[in-house]
Amino acid sequence: MHMQMNLPLACKTLVQFIPKKTLNPKLNTHNPYFLKQPIILSLRQAWRSPFHSQVEVEQEEVVVNDDGEHDDKKDRVEQLLTLDRDDVARFMKMERNSNVNGRRWFPYVDKYRCQGDVYLSSSQVLEAVGPLIMEQRMQRLRSVASNRSYSLCLVVEGLSDLGNVAAAFRSADAVGIQSVHVVSFDSSKRYRHNRHVSMGAEKWLDIELWDSIQQCFNALKSRGYRIVTTHVGMDAVSIYDMDWSCPTAIVVGNENRGISDEALELSDLHCSIPMKGMVDSFNVSVAAGILMHHAVFDRISRLGCHGDLTMEESQILLAEFSLRHSKSAISVAHE
Repeated sequence: MHMQMNLPLACKTLVQFIPKKTLNPKLNTHNPYFLKQPIILSLRQAWRSPFHSQVEVEQEEVVVNDDGEHDDKKDRVEQLLTLDRDDVARFMKMERNSNVNGRRWFPYVDKYRCQGDVYLSSSQVLEAVGPLIMEQRMQRLRSVASNRSYSLCLVVEGLSDLGNVAAAFRSADAVGIQSVHVVSFDSSKRYRHNRHVSMGAEKWLDIELWDSIQQCFNALKSRGYRIVTTHVGMDAVSIYDMDWSCPTAIVVGNENRGISDEALELSDLHCSIPMKGMVDSFNVSVAAGILMHHAVFDRISRLGCHGDLTMEESQILLAEFSLRHSKSAISVAHE
């Protein structure tokens, strides 16, 4: 069935509605207008449908899922990790902080560059793009920003299975860790699509790529991080005996070789996850998830919370999220 509609603030747009009988019965609800399957839309301006779903402003065809996210035809994690490091940095919208002066690390300054020498503050960005985002979605972004921290970060070294990288990204996002680092990613292999493994977490994280472990560790130490590598050895400290309240970079290694000798030598501390079974190791993405979850839990027990951004930092990060929310947010901010 096709329906022509008069939409406020938008030209007449042909919208394809999927008849109820074509939906998966498991997805149907008592409301015949409740559609869980993707709907393909092409719009020039944002509008609210009668079903209270926000459609992002796009000048191209997009697929809108039930959670409001866009499905990319190419896997975004693989695309991210095979780009040049400077290209990945451009995914971060607000201006980057270049001053490392021993203070608690926060990667952004309160400026977004629109065109040439024209800049917007975070409050101006939110004022411009806020009306494009549903209030429920904006509340979710606010909650996430207020519970984020840069006091913990994740480093994955030399992983060759993209699924493990994507799963680690998803765990980092889930526990409130904003910063992830990828060292010497092996892009020579073919990878299966894993959009459903990461669940789009890479869109909301600060991802930095490094050519060598020394380059990565030097940058992290200059930002005030303690470097902790996972290692099964006599000198390894149990993760349950550590104080995770200080800024710490958690490093996990290759699926087969583990942490490199160089990383072990350059790190400040070796840690291990106690195991009681016949095997002596976890899958790398599982180990990363356990480490991050315990570190966050320990921080909450010691400090009362994990999220430690100031109000200004939280607002800057919220502006960053709002700009990443859709391509249309960038266009509106520039206008």
